[in-house]
Amino acid sequence: MKKSFYFLIFFVLGFVIIQAQQTSKKQKELEAQRLRLKKEIKQINSILFNNIKTRKSALTQVEDLQVKLNVRLELIKVTNEQANLLTTRISINERNISTNRLELRNLKDEYANLIQKSYESKSLQNRLMFLFSSESFLQAYKRVQYLKQYASYRRKQGKAIANKTKLLQELNQTLNNEKAEKILLIEENRLVQQQIEKDAQDQKSLIKTLERKQTSLASQISKKEKQQKAIDREINRLIREAIAASNEALGKKRKKTFQLTPEAKLIADNFKANKGRLPWPLEKGVVVQSFGRQRHPVVKTTTIQSNGVILATEPLAQVRAVFEGEVMSVIVIKGSNPSVLIRHGNFITLYTNLAKLYVTKGEKVNAKQAIGEVFTNQQTGKTQFQFGIFNNVDALNPKEWVYQM
Repeated sequence: MKKSFYFLIFFVLGFVIIQAQQTSKKQKELEAQRLRLKKEIKQINSILFNNIKTRKSALTQVEDLQVKLNVRLELIKVTNEQANLLTTRISINERNISTNRLELRNLKDEYANLIQKSYESKSLQNRLMFLFSSESFLQAYKRVQYLKQYASYRRKQGKAIANKTKLLQELNQTLNNEKAEKILLIEENRLVQQQIEKDAQDQKSLIKTLERKQTSLASQISKKEKQQKAIDREINRLIREAIAASNEALGKKRKKTFQLTPEAKLIADNFKANKGRLPWPLEKGVVVQSFGRQRHPVVKTTTIQSNGVILATEPLAQVRAVFEGEVMSVIVIKGSNPSVLIRHGNFITLYTNLAKLYVTKGEKVNAKQAIGEVFTNQQTGKTQFQFGIFNNVDALNPKEWVYQM
């Protein structure tokens, strides 16, 4: 029965410790995410809203505001999670403080009783009488040990009170820090919410000016979609041709995927092992359009398809290879800017909408090597390019591969 009781105590304590560690880890993760989102908002303001001289179309302004709104809404969500975790920790600390105060009061009461009893028998004569009244030498020895243990216990009680007092002070300080941190988070959320409301109002006003042009806008979006589909078809064709040519050179025909040499397999394995850790293809940039099928931010009845992500950056920004590989193709389609495909075993990375090219077909490249310069549209003021990742012909979501994208 006693063993079961102790086991239960240890189990509960272990569970509490593990839960506290998990909460602390979660709080650190959320704080890192919050700081990253704040940095992203700063970059959005710098890249999309810094150049007031550039006259953007209403459509462009609406799209840019939507990017900022999405990140700010994510920031509020993360900050709320942090505040909720702090509320839980504050509640736990308040209970701990109450428990420790009660234990400290009991320790002080016990110590006071010890002091009182010690005072009543403090004289040397009383202690000697206690010893000399022993009926045998063994009893006298035991009484000497008792007096020693009694003095030692008093010292331990005094030390326990000092330690408990210190622990209580530390818990109080932690509690005050957590309450102050929560107040700051709530205030930050309030300010972010105000900014969201302002941006949403600005966006609403812009959308009103565009309502009369819905048909025209849908036509423009459709035209862009056709252009993008043409690029996607060309990329798909080039990848299939590259697969066929590579396999034929190895004497392996009629295969729809790259058959890898030992060297190419090593590169592919290393690429795959770096999933979630690949460097950004830009020194500084923000995601303005996600991967996959999605509704257009203005014309809600229209959907757009993206086989990669669209990144906005600063004028004259250089594009970097995200991993070592070989330039598989340089694509130039009429009506669009050059694109580069880099092969990494059976993985391929795509860099579209370049103004300048620094590499040629067949050239070996290293990770973070500059391969070109992003094109800046002089009419819209946008400096954007598309980044994609493929496994053979299958498009992958770059956000799952690039660090903190």
